[in-house]
Amino acid sequence: MLFSDRARQALALMAISLALSACHSEQAPVQGQRISLADVRSESEEPLPSPDTTGASWAVAQTGQAIDFAKPGEKPFVSLACSVKAGQPQVTIVRHVPSRPGEKALFPVIGNRIISRFKVDAALADNEWRWQGTLPADDPLLEVFEGPGALQATLPGGGTVKIAGSSVPGQFLTWCRDGGKGPAVETASPPAATSAA
Repeated sequence: MLFSDRARQALALMAISLALSACHSEQAPVQGQRISLADVRSESEEPLPSPDTTGASWAVAQTGQAIDFAKPGEKPFVSLACSVKAGQPQVTIVRHVPSRPGEKALFPVIGNRIISRFKVDAALADNEWRWQGTLPADDPLLEVFEGPGALQATLPGGGTVKIAGSSVPGQFLTWCRDGGKGPAVETASPPAATSAA
């Protein structure tokens, strides 16, 4: 028995309809949930205020392979660390504020007529979750640290660190690029207080 084209199309449509209806299963509608906006706001983290960096200066870290911008005897605000193990010297920039696993951010540093935006990730190191990014020591982004002028380093949600002008970061970068073979970096003395005229 031969079927006409119309009959074949009708049978095909019926077969498709049966297949689709077999796939469809009855599901109860998802119930909406009410939440309080106040609860949501309380769970989100408040941005950290910008730290007071009065009296802070660059100093060589105990390892001798890094410099820290910190107040004497206190935890650093920002660090630059050098590694020459990989054959090519690398610099890791660290912003010492809490971070959470998997987070990423841009860390702009402004000064010496340069704006550099460093890609940083949340990292667990030295018993703290912090922000850090590593790049080759000859990366042009690091030129922001080479001049003697003051810097501003801002991490979204972590405030702005005002860094007093110093030649120490430039000396450190030169030392790192030379594979740690150049003259040792000297720690700068704290900036002198200026009296109002």
